[in-house]
Amino acid sequence: MPVRSGWLSPDSQTREDTRLVSLGALTPTSTVNTRSGILPGSPDGQYRISGFTLTGATGTMTATVSPGRAVVQGTDAQGAYPVALTEYLPLVFAAGDAQYGRVDLVVLRVYDDAYDGSGRTEAAVEIVQGTPAASAAVPATPALSIPLYQVTVAKGASAGATAIDWSAGITGVRTATVGLGGILPVTTDTSNGAYPGQYRDAGGVLQRWSGTAWADYQPPLVVETTTTGATATGSWTLASFAARRTRGVCSFTLSFSRTTSSLTATAAGTTNPGNVADELMGTLPSGWRPAVDSYAVVTDGYASGAARIATDGSVYLIAWATSGVIQVGNNVRVSTCFVL
Repeated sequence: MPVRSGWLSPDSQTREDTRLVSLGALTPTSTVNTRSGILPGSPDGQYRISGFTLTGATGTMTATVSPGRAVVQGTDAQGAYPVALTEYLPLVFAAGDAQYGRVDLVVLRVYDDAYDGSGRTEAAVEIVQGTPAASAAVPATPALSIPLYQVTVAKGASAGATAIDWSAGITGVRTATVGLGGILPVTTDTSNGAYPGQYRDAGGVLQRWSGTAWADYQPPLVVETTTTGATATGSWTLASFAARRTRGVCSFTLSFSRTTSSLTATAAGTTNPGNVADELMGTLPSGWRPAVDSYAVVTDGYASGAARIATDGSVYLIAWATSGVIQVGNNVRVSTCFVL
């Protein structure tokens, strides 16, 4: 049989002992129960769940279920059953009713004679056939089963032109389960969380269970600040420095005081009016520098200009008001933000 379930053998330790203890590290639903579901993942990483995928053959009543792994939870006393489908498994659906359509349910089911008196001790993928009706209902999921797909079988369906519509006639109802602490991929279920702090991926949105509700998760805002590490050079001294960074973005304010001689920008009518010959004022500390050259507006309270902040942290005064003069003692303030 390609559908296998571990620890159903009656030999050695009790089957209940093994199921109750060894699967305790999967997603809990109570103090002793484990969440039933398919283990997520696909060989190429493109799909949340690829195990136990149902694919129908066009023009036929036959579908194939792909290999996968799952956990099926029984009662508290039974524990959870690990199951693996190791080969592609064909399923043949019965022909449609002459008068009404029906909905069949494909399930992954565990039989355990010790509990259900079925005379079987195995796992199986099987079809639970629905009842034909004008408004057909989905049949109930048997005990110790995981529903996989709902399949609409139209009235008169049979192999050929009237076969099952595999593109529109099936609805996936698989749910996933993951290891304790893992992020649970949400598919069709809207169940509550198992414990405060549990995470799930709901359609690409990370959510966290608060104990009463799921809420979109926002990571804690980590903010770093500093007032040290900046330096001044040449005819400038450092009057003040303050910087803040969070989520890869840095903002800062620098204040340089003019010390040795006044600085005059070129006059109007000259080549490059307002030029100050890219004068180096100082340097930002390591870790607080832009990834690419950035620019900032600067001012001393009387006039304004522009500065360039290089990737090595150098801060250059590159322009000033035409014919403007920065007097000795004036504080030139540089402020901007950039990506680190």
